[in-house]
Amino acid sequence: MSDQKHIVLAGGGTAGHVNPLLAVAHVIREKEPDADIAVVGTAVGLEHDLVPQAGFLLETIEKVPFPRRLNKAALQFPAKWKSETGKVRDILTRHQAQVVVGFGGYTSAPVYAAAHKLGIPIAIHEQNARAGMANKLGARWAAMIGSAYAEPGLKPRKGVEVERVGLPLRPAIAQLASDLERDRVATRRAAAARLGVDPNRPLVVITGGSLGAVNVNRAVAASAKELLEHAQVIHLTGKGKDDEVRSLVSVSAGERALGELGPEHASDGDYRVAAYLERIDLAFACADLIICRSGAGTVSELTALGLPAVYVPLPIGNGEQRFNAQPVVDAKGGLMVTDREFTADWVKRHVLKLLSEPQTLAEYGRNAWEYGIRDAAEVMADRVLALIGTSGR
Repeated sequence: MSDQKHIVLAGGGTAGHVNPLLAVAHVIREKEPDADIAVVGTAVGLEHDLVPQAGFLLETIEKVPFPRRLNKAALQFPAKWKSETGKVRDILTRHQAQVVVGFGGYTSAPVYAAAHKLGIPIAIHEQNARAGMANKLGARWAAMIGSAYAEPGLKPRKGVEVERVGLPLRPAIAQLASDLERDRVATRRAAAARLGVDPNRPLVVITGGSLGAVNVNRAVAASAKELLEHAQVIHLTGKGKDDEVRSLVSVSAGERALGELGPEHASDGDYRVAAYLERIDLAFACADLIICRSGAGTVSELTALGLPAVYVPLPIGNGEQRFNAQPVVDAKGGLMVTDREFTADWVKRHVLKLLSEPQTLAEYGRNAWEYGIRDAAEVMADRVLALIGTSGR
């Protein structure tokens, strides 16, 4: 009888679902090099490229979003659900799945349902402070539920508890956390040299994600003159938004204040503008303060690194991003301000005050580090492998 382990992971659509999935998959591969590991996702989400690039097999199904209102999609849902759960059953059978682990998103729900019917044990990871519908469904049957937050609103079956394990970190962030713990000063100097910034001066990093955050961009850029009196700035504007930021900085602080990133730009102005930074871990490595949105992944990564932040939740939906940042703010690991209140005047009053009090800023960083968790991928991998051989009923 073969001792080979057979694991199927499910999730996708956004980086928030795919990155934790891959982090756990990599640790499982390290622990069980001969394991058969397959990922169920879609052909249209980020997993379509990221999963094969990471060296894992991707099995695709169609998205099956739960209907939220009575419309054509709702009428088509039962047939589509039956079709996709049938596909999943075939995938699980073909891979001889011994355990399934889902990370939420459209593809996870039919995987949970199929695994339950086949008696395959289920593990779930929930990264948000407020769980999505797929994981709420899967929690009914899951033998193990890990989460980034203490109370994500899942209702587990009898005998199962939600365990706060943290967010499985991307390899670059996990490595940075390890480097910072070992020697924060040396790590900062090495990263600063690659970015062309001064490791001995405070640094503020502004990021709104790949698409940017227009209001955050404008409020910070309009405060450039005052910010530069206290710190260097790396402003990651999002695609197509860097020209406006440069223009606002020029008005506030003059064109000579502007600069770019890289060792060849070490003598540039101290307000560095870029649309995007592939190695954002380098910016995090030498940052004293982050100004950002409060997506679940962002909050978990910054706390894992012990970085204080000003969180400006995305002003859409039911305010989900606010829930992600609130526990960190309660732990005094950062500040939170609404998008509407985040103005140039707010930046001048609150951010400058924080930068002028390095002891307070350092305390925020220590509190963020204490709140953060850095071994989530290892813990999840261990929990998943421990379910092999148990009953999924």
